[in-house]
Amino acid sequence: MENRNLEIQRIFHALGDPTRRAIVEKLSEGPMSVSHLAIPLAVTLAAVVQHLQILEESGLVRTEKIGRTRTCRVEPAGFAILQKWLADRRTTWERRLDQLAEFLAEPAPE
Repeated sequence: MENRNLEIQRIFHALGDPTRRAIVEKLSEGPMSVSHLAIPLAVTLAAVVQHLQILEESGLVRTEKIGRTRTCRVEPAGFAILQKWLADRRTTWERRLDQLAEFLAEPAPE
């Protein structure tokens, strides 16, 4: 359980930065090189590499070096962890809201 909490914490930390979210959005279009990722961002190539490192450590992005080019892609397994965490929270809140609705639907005692 502690390991899962650490994974979720890393994912939210990674997605908490607008530049990293922009990188993930861009990579959702398909794999691309680091230099191509840096073009629309208002940061240096070195900063993009640092952001990618955080995204990679969180499990959301994977990079590989082929020749002189580092190619990046979205890592679906990282998003599966996030999706499960969100689904668990949603289930809990739906159950609580259903209980509230049942309580409110009961006639008031006279």
